[in-house]
Amino acid sequence: MGGEPNEARVVAEVPKGLLVAGQWMDASDGATLDVLDPSTGETLCAVADATPEDGRRALDAAAGAQKEFAATAPRARADMLMAAFDLLHERIDDLALLMTLEMGKPLAEARGEIAYAAEFFRHFAEEAVRIEGGYQTAPAGGSRFLITKQPVGPALLITPWNFPMAMGTRKIGPAIAAGCTSIIKPAQQTPLSMLALGEILREAGVPDGVVNILPTTRPGELTEPLLRSGVIRKLSFTGSTAVGRVLLAQSAEQVLRTSMELGGNAGFVVFEDADIDEAVAGAMAAKMRNTGEACTAANRIFVQRSVIEEFGDRLAKAMSELPVGRGVEEGVRVGPLIDEAAREKVQTLVDDAVAGGARVLTGGTAPDGPGYFYPPTVLTGVPASAKMGSEEIFGPVAPLTPFDTEDEVVEAVNDTEYGLVNYVFTNDLRRGLRVAEALESGMVGLNQGVVSNPAAPFGGVKASGLGREGGRTGIEEFLETKYVGIAM
Repeated sequence: MGGEPNEARVVAEVPKGLLVAGQWMDASDGATLDVLDPSTGETLCAVADATPEDGRRALDAAAGAQKEFAATAPRARADMLMAAFDLLHERIDDLALLMTLEMGKPLAEARGEIAYAAEFFRHFAEEAVRIEGGYQTAPAGGSRFLITKQPVGPALLITPWNFPMAMGTRKIGPAIAAGCTSIIKPAQQTPLSMLALGEILREAGVPDGVVNILPTTRPGELTEPLLRSGVIRKLSFTGSTAVGRVLLAQSAEQVLRTSMELGGNAGFVVFEDADIDEAVAGAMAAKMRNTGEACTAANRIFVQRSVIEEFGDRLAKAMSELPVGRGVEEGVRVGPLIDEAAREKVQTLVDDAVAGGARVLTGGTAPDGPGYFYPPTVLTGVPASAKMGSEEIFGPVAPLTPFDTEDEVVEAVNDTEYGLVNYVFTNDLRRGLRVAEALESGMVGLNQGVVSNPAAPFGGVKASGLGREGGRTGIEEFLETKYVGIAM
């Protein structure tokens, strides 16, 4: 691979095998998959490509470790997570560089993700020792109710490529805290961060078989037998709604507990009484985090007609000034998209909007040269019929649409099958609360462009998913409630 010696070193140091029963091993058929640098299109390295047979080995390992791990003292599980928290911070520079190389995001954002990822371990270390039950008298008297919580059992955790470390720790943290073993299938585009995390968890004292990691180019062949096995008792998936629907159907056969964090189509609403500087800053955060490759990204930006010109000009200026390049380069704020297919999709959506009457304020055309780069783009006057109004853009494109009334914009924002997050900017407190309650989404950012926080319940409604990750709710997703009736 090309690049500086430090880049070669961090890639060389990552385990390249499958983690099964605490050991790094090759795929059963010896197959490997290539990991590419999206800023150059060049191969960084190859890692083991798991087969269905490897899935069975991991399933045996997770099942074999479950009983003993469930009996582990909560404090011991918390200590494992805190040890991993410390190791993530000790190695933050190397882990950030590794993430930037395989995923493309700028180093500053990658460092931020490692810190964010570590925080899930600290949060769930604290939750591990606070798993509560209850004891009460039956309403009619006589008997007593004893309520206790137990781990749900072995879990299948499927993570996406856009936040390759944090989406792993957000699932692994509560699984370990609750006493569940797991099999993790990272995205094939970005397996290196998860493999590095696997080694950290081993060093942190997580017992063999508790966490198993299987990169693969054959996700369906690998995961379907696991879901139908009767051994896996929990599925946590972050990814597209289309894949989520397939996994839900497969999970139904064994009546599995499921957590689904699926697609989004976030509305970002700017009322005329908003602080425009604050709204522009919020839009930059909601749109450009992760180069726009986030399910929480502002996908539809609605601006009250009286301020849309001012807002659009300020946003376009801010977007046009963002340096684009390889994420490892100093000062870069916008990295490449994950692959050529992603870039082609973004360009197709922009061309469709422009054909429908939208006007380009900045950007709008993919550059020539290596890597999968796309310029920060602002479109104004985007018609309701534009495809980007119903499809996730997953790129650095901000489409602006005018509106006139509160009722009109609430209806427009809710006019989607998705309901992950929406954003509202207004200085009218009553309006802000009124609109936040009326919006059909699991989360709302009120005068802020970022809602993700390990201590808050993250998740959506409608086609954006089921269940919540993070917060107190996150560990409940990995626990069963047991009631014992006691005769007195």
